[in-house]
Amino acid sequence: MDSEQTNIAAWTAYGDHHLRRDTDVPDVDRLTWGFWPTGPGDEILGDLSGRRVLDLGSGMGRYAAYLARERGALVDAVDASPSQHRRATERYSLQPGLNLILADAVEHLRRAEPYDVIYSIHGCAFIDPLRLVPALAAALAPGGRLAFSVLHTNSQGHGPSTTVTPRPEILPLAGGDRLTVRMWVLDSAAWTALFAQNGLVVEQVHTLRAPEQDNPLTCSLFRVRHRARATSRPRTGRPPEPHAAIGVGAVLHGPQGVLLGLHDRGTRELPGGRLEPGESLQQAVVRELAEETGCIAREEDVVLMGTLVDRVGNVPRMTIGAVVSAWSGEPADQPGEPVSDWRWFPLDRLPDGLFVPSAHVLTAWRPGLPIEHPPVHYAPFAPSGRH
Repeated sequence: MDSEQTNIAAWTAYGDHHLRRDTDVPDVDRLTWGFWPTGPGDEILGDLSGRRVLDLGSGMGRYAAYLARERGALVDAVDASPSQHRRATERYSLQPGLNLILADAVEHLRRAEPYDVIYSIHGCAFIDPLRLVPALAAALAPGGRLAFSVLHTNSQGHGPSTTVTPRPEILPLAGGDRLTVRMWVLDSAAWTALFAQNGLVVEQVHTLRAPEQDNPLTCSLFRVRHRARATSRPRTGRPPEPHAAIGVGAVLHGPQGVLLGLHDRGTRELPGGRLEPGESLQQAVVRELAEETGCIAREEDVVLMGTLVDRVGNVPRMTIGAVVSAWSGEPADQPGEPVSDWRWFPLDRLPDGLFVPSAHVLTAWRPGLPIEHPPVHYAPFAPSGRH
């Protein structure tokens, strides 16, 4: 039996133990990330009203029920223990906004639609992080929040590990009996490295301590976001030609994501380029799209979003963001063009190294995208509902 199967068996025995005892556990009125009612609460998850939320390793579902009941969240509560799931369904199956799911956490993450918020209270340490973290990264929606608490120092004062290996820990039962589980008790550097390898950044780590001075037990609360999308290719600081100060960037979005090409200087970017003398902004979008990708669009299918003004050195630069709502043809490399390797990228897996103006256009189009870029002044032409 591997470590995760050992844990499921232990938690199933734990749930059976409490079902036999008919243990009454009160509802909660806040999130408790540690083992004590101190420290941050659910406020670190942000506004949850109407949001898709996942409780990972939800046990009997008390916290998930609280968020559905008091915060208006739409919560999927996932647990792999049949007896814990039974306890949850017997108590909370009628709670509006709460969906109780018996499943392997990683398998659920792989098939679920992206979540706005994913959280776990002590659940992550019972799942192999090498399986779990890539699934978390893929299941977190752009701009979404991830927060989880894990054991840091156990009650014997044994600190966290620096390697991704499980170790035995004790799960106490009412009445004095004990179960043995296998937990991944990692230090913050190990967790941070795992998330970095999967495109996520640890924003903050809270250490949650026992109120008793002589109790060495501590937990860590991690707050995580998508990695910043560093933009790389510098633009020239030379004064532009009179007709070259304005550029266009076009968003083409389809079932597979948004279209980006690879510039021969190493950046990923949207179709676009400079406005030529005598042409309209829509004409520039249509022309650049055809020249760079071979795709054909009509001017009436180009919706202009607004102007984005930044600067390179002392030279002001203006980019007009646009959305192309319809086109014909498949994007392909065009002879003599500096941008090639056109690909569709899902919005939750955008590549690193976006060209600065393309990053500006994408965040004007979808403000929630997890893209960090230099400051820009955005003046929209139309309400966001038009694009």
